[in-house]
Amino acid sequence: MTKTSLPTNFVKHTSKNPLQRLLISNFYSSLIALAKPLSPQTILDAGCGEGFTMDKLAKFGVGKKIEGVEHSKEAIALGRELFPNLTFKEGSAYQLPYKDNSFDLVVCTEVLEHLERPAKVLSEVLRTSKKHVLISIPNEPFFMLGNFMRGKNLSRLGNDPGHINHWAIASFLNFLKKNEVKVKTVKLPFPWILVLGEK
Repeated sequence: MTKTSLPTNFVKHTSKNPLQRLLISNFYSSLIALAKPLSPQTILDAGCGEGFTMDKLAKFGVGKKIEGVEHSKEAIALGRELFPNLTFKEGSAYQLPYKDNSFDLVVCTEVLEHLERPAKVLSEVLRTSKKHVLISIPNEPFFMLGNFMRGKNLSRLGNDPGHINHWAIASFLNFLKKNEVKVKTVKLPFPWILVLGEK
């Protein structure tokens, strides 16, 4: 796989840029701070990509059984190579291959902004969770501004070509409430919005 054909999520997580690394480290610190006190035994990562979030959860001792669902065969293959100890399942976040209330915690990070029907995926995330969900999206317009300032996606004013939904804090919280997520805690690890919710 050439560098240009590598998944953008992989490139983001393996960047040597010190600022990028700091931002990602801050994001995961916030995610672990929200997840750990819940003491979940079972965790599903819906739209897990190459497994970076699952790996962080495992390293910090959050969850005894962690599984990830991903539609991209390439991301799964790369993930199994990077993290052979993790469990990946090929499938769609639009129809998660699990029964209702299967997991103590369902995580869905950096997924909804890419989807034509984000509400459908959110309903699947809620369906498969016993109670808690952890969801993150880019915080707009700061995410695009950050891209633009570092010379990324200049012709698109910093907008990632894969992002078709754009939320600021108020609009995202409104989207969650409208789709029956009870928002418990909101964290803003720049440039993302991270929400702990309940069904």
